[in-house]
Amino acid sequence: MKELYNSPLAINFVWNLSDQEYVLPIIENIRISLARDKDRPFSRGLNVPLFFFNSSSPVIPPENKPEELALKNLVFVFTSVNTLGNKKWKEYVESLPVLDSFHIIPVAVDKNGLSHHRALHGINCIRMYEWPKKNIELYATVFLSHEIYRFGLCSDKPKEQGKSSSISIFLSHAKAGDTGRIHSEGIKSFIDNTNMNRFFDANEISPGYTFDDEIKSHIKSSTLIAIESDAYSSRYWCQREILLAKEHNRPIVVVNCLDEYEDRIFPAASNVPCIHIASSHNINDNDILRILSATIIETIRFDYSMKCLEEYKKAGWVDSDCALVARPPEIRQAIKIITDGTRKICYPEPPIYSEEADWHEYIGVEAFTPLWNKKDHNCFSDVRIGISISDFQTVDYSSENVHPDSLVNLSQDLARHLLARSATLVYGGDLRPDGFTEFILDEARILNERIPDPTVHVENHLAWPLYICGPEIISWRATYHDIMDTIEYAVPSDLVGDVNEDTFLPPNTPDNLYIWSRCLTEMRKCSVSSSTARICAGGRAFGYKGKMPGVLEEILIALEESKPIFLLGAFGGIVKDVCKIILNKETPDSLTSEWQVAHNEGYDELQKIACLKDFDADYCDIVEVLKSVDISSLASLCGLGVEEYKRLMISPFVDECVHIVLKGLKKSYG
Repeated sequence: MKELYNSPLAINFVWNLSDQEYVLPIIENIRISLARDKDRPFSRGLNVPLFFFNSSSPVIPPENKPEELALKNLVFVFTSVNTLGNKKWKEYVESLPVLDSFHIIPVAVDKNGLSHHRALHGINCIRMYEWPKKNIELYATVFLSHEIYRFGLCSDKPKEQGKSSSISIFLSHAKAGDTGRIHSEGIKSFIDNTNMNRFFDANEISPGYTFDDEIKSHIKSSTLIAIESDAYSSRYWCQREILLAKEHNRPIVVVNCLDEYEDRIFPAASNVPCIHIASSHNINDNDILRILSATIIETIRFDYSMKCLEEYKKAGWVDSDCALVARPPEIRQAIKIITDGTRKICYPEPPIYSEEADWHEYIGVEAFTPLWNKKDHNCFSDVRIGISISDFQTVDYSSENVHPDSLVNLSQDLARHLLARSATLVYGGDLRPDGFTEFILDEARILNERIPDPTVHVENHLAWPLYICGPEIISWRATYHDIMDTIEYAVPSDLVGDVNEDTFLPPNTPDNLYIWSRCLTEMRKCSVSSSTARICAGGRAFGYKGKMPGVLEEILIALEESKPIFLLGAFGGIVKDVCKIILNKETPDSLTSEWQVAHNEGYDELQKIACLKDFDADYCDIVEVLKSVDISSLASLCGLGVEEYKRLMISPFVDECVHIVLKGLKKSYG
């Protein structure tokens, strides 16, 4: 029986603004390690859900608290004199949720941070103030990520197991030459002074025990670090250790420290992360921390990926009879899986290049990711998907608890999977380098290279005068000419004669802003009308150029035209506020005329001009329209059940949202 999807893990960070100088670089380093890199969307990086909590004032705590979103929820709370000495912050920190699925990990910025009670009573703190300042970000990555492994992935009861729940590291190295041995000894010495476990080499095997059996038993429960010196790949036991780690489906990290030359890289030592360090005989703390950071992050990626795949299977996203693997499948592994009785293999996103997968068909195996199977190619060839996704501004993490990059990751994933299924993407505005359009275009460009006979296409719809541009933008458009059509809209008929259509009109006066708003509205009406369905997320509540927030206007037009509209509310911005109204019949401040006037310079004057022409934004009417929306109708138009649609509106998990959108579109148009 299919179940609802449950994310295995969610990680929360709580800190006071006064500690930001010390804490934010650490949090950012951890975030980069745990979140997928938006600049390398096809890398095999992590995509752990991360949530952030602080405020714009050191004396006022965040509006929200971490919620029970996943099977395991970790809360790193950075404690200090500022969280202990401020009454409101002290109450906030000490009243954090105490639930079976929650685990709070205090990180003491200073010694005062050790003295919190209630929710933090008796919990041993990570003493951040003891870390060397020189490598503090790397120390943070190693020690915080190790706690993520212990409490988030290793055991149901890590508190009871103590150090036995720690990561076990197997150091694999060649004894010929000094590099491998000396580097191993340096790593071993460092680990011995932490709460991590390790198994070194033959010196660790007691007399009377079988060498092969001992090696095998330790590798079965360890992450293997292969210290690749010049002699490594030619040594039998080094090859044997790699093969055992692959056979028992264990995480592996290769440390490349060649002195000069390796005549043959052992094939089994591929398809894994690799980190390079110098081959000098003395390995320093910085290199050891880099190695351990890469090792723990890969272990988290490996175990988290497997738990996600298991949850996908429970939820019915993938067939119950398919094998699950944490890396793109290898030939030896696939042969074993076939021998065990299945020919279906599911591995984590993103899908590999088709050229890399050409042997799958040859040996009769079907390999796919949870969101992509080559059988889906061209299933949306006649579908035009409107993308109403744009960034939003936030000054802190008081009420918006997702990082802006989450919205980028969402847009990349949606673009990738829709374009790979031959949908046409319709996007309005943001024609500039580094804008949201560029993320979508980059996905299209990559897919053009990855998919045989691609029919990748993006339409960029532009209101006047956005397409009246200089040489830089013309050059940029030329770069993407093969994958993007620019649809240019003329000035509305009632404004013809009021402007010089060949000259850019700056939005610097109320009258000019009115002209911009009229042009943007006409473009949005045409863009929405030309779309088969619409996907909406994020969106600015202020700082826009139309008569109302652009994503909000596209939502209202789509509702008026009864277009299928997918609302993804958990990624912040105006769509979050729209979902609040529809779900809870609440009116957020951002959807009142008073708030809009207060947060948008010149907006009051624009509204007065627009009102005279019966073109103003009436927020009372807008709110009433949204309150009257029937979720069952929204769901039905999108090919979804009511509970599925509600989940789409509140889920902060990119993979779940993409799955629900694809499921609805496939039911309606596939």
